[in-house]
Amino acid sequence: MKTNFAKRVLVIHAHPDDTEAFSGGLLVLMQQAGFEINIATTTAGGMGGILSTEKDTISKRLKEAALAAQSVGATYHCLGGRDGFLFDSDEIRLKTLSLIRSIRPGVILTHLPGDYHADHRATAQIVEMSAMLSTLPNAPVPEEPLDVTPLLYHTAPLGLTDPLGGHPPKPHFYVNIGGVMEQKMAMLAHHRTQIELMRLMHKMDDFFGEMKVQSRELGRRVGVDYAECFWQHLGGGFQKTPFLQNNLQPYLINHSMDNVS
Repeated sequence: MKTNFAKRVLVIHAHPDDTEAFSGGLLVLMQQAGFEINIATTTAGGMGGILSTEKDTISKRLKEAALAAQSVGATYHCLGGRDGFLFDSDEIRLKTLSLIRSIRPGVILTHLPGDYHADHRATAQIVEMSAMLSTLPNAPVPEEPLDVTPLLYHTAPLGLTDPLGGHPPKPHFYVNIGGVMEQKMAMLAHHRTQIELMRLMHKMDDFFGEMKVQSRELGRRVGVDYAECFWQHLGGGFQKTPFLQNNLQPYLINHSMDNVS
C-alpha cells in the first residue's frame, strides 16, 4: 500500500482569521521545514463586519486573508459558502473535493468536529468526507483521484471549549511555537476587521492579545512559553502515520506532558 505523503499542507477553516489564530505558528514551522502551504476557507466571513455591509465585509476579508497567507508563502482560496449559514451540501463538498484534488496535499488541517461554532463543525464534516472521497474514482469531479488519502488533523477551538462550554478531548500533541510567535501574530494582525466583531460578539477588548493569551495558556500546560495543540484524525478511512509529528519533531511536545485534565 502506498503511504508516501507529500510535504504539502492544505488548511481549510470556516472563516478568514481562523487559520492564523489556531495554527499560524504551526504553518510558519511547516514552511521552515520545507512544506508547501495552502490556505482555504469555506466562507468569506461576510457576517464578520460591524460597520460595513456583508458585500463590503467580504471584499475586505478576502484581501486580509490573502495578505495573511502571503506571510507564509501560501495561496489563499475561498470555497464560497455563506458565513453563518454554512451547512454540509453536495455543492460545498464537491468544491472542497475539487480543491483537495487540485492541490494534492499530504496533510489537511481543519476544525475539531466538536468545535464551539456551528460553521466550524460544518466545515469539519465537509472536509472529513471530502478528504475521504479524494482517492475514489467514482467521486463526480473532473480532477484526478489522489493516490493516497491525505492525513487529517484538527485545530483547537476558541477558548478551548465545545458547544456547551466543556473541554474538548485531550490534544494528541502540542507544538512549541515560542520561536515563531511574532510571525504568528504578524499573520493574525492582517485581520483588522475582526477587532470590532470580537469586541461585540465575545467581549474581547483586545482580540489579537487574547489569541496570544490562548497560545500562552497552551504553552503553560506543557512547560514552554507558547504552544498550539492538535488532534490527528485516527478513525476508519485514514492512515495513522504520524507524518506531521515526525517532520516537526524538534518542536513536538507529547500530550502526556499536559498538566491539565
